[in-house]
Amino acid sequence: MIPGLYTISTLVEAIAAHPEQWRPLVFTNGCFDLLHVGHVRYLQTAKSLGQTLVVGLNSDRSVQTIKPVQPGMPARPIIPEIQRAEVLCALQPVDGVIIFNEPTAITLLEALKPDIYVKGGDWTVESLPEAPTVQGYGGRIELCQIEVPTSTTGIILSILKP
Repeated sequence: MIPGLYTISTLVEAIAAHPEQWRPLVFTNGCFDLLHVGHVRYLQTAKSLGQTLVVGLNSDRSVQTIKPVQPGMPARPIIPEIQRAEVLCALQPVDGVIIFNEPTAITLLEALKPDIYVKGGDWTVESLPEAPTVQGYGGRIELCQIEVPTSTTGIILSILKP
């Protein structure tokens, strides 16, 4: 068992039992495949917006759906979901992690109703498939500017470069 790793039902119960310990709740989601400084700074910024930070982690199956194999590139994810979850749970800004199988975090947002939904500045509110859900229950959307222009794909490409 990994401390900080939840299912939807266990987290919903924890929040309902002690909302004062969880709210304002900040939520973000992503693959977090090869963790890098951009991820760390992004999570620190997200956490600073509320009391707790929950990360929705795309499962291996979900990552394979949203990041199909590209010619000359390894299949994604590189790191298995349980290992990615353990690393995220160990990070200081992260209070909880939920692994999810869908391509979007809409189901998690509907269940948790976080006060603040955070995504990277490479998104716009209009391009976020989760935006109508968050706006529908009265949540706030925050787009964090990318401080360090790095990515898992960029790291993979630099490793594969001859």
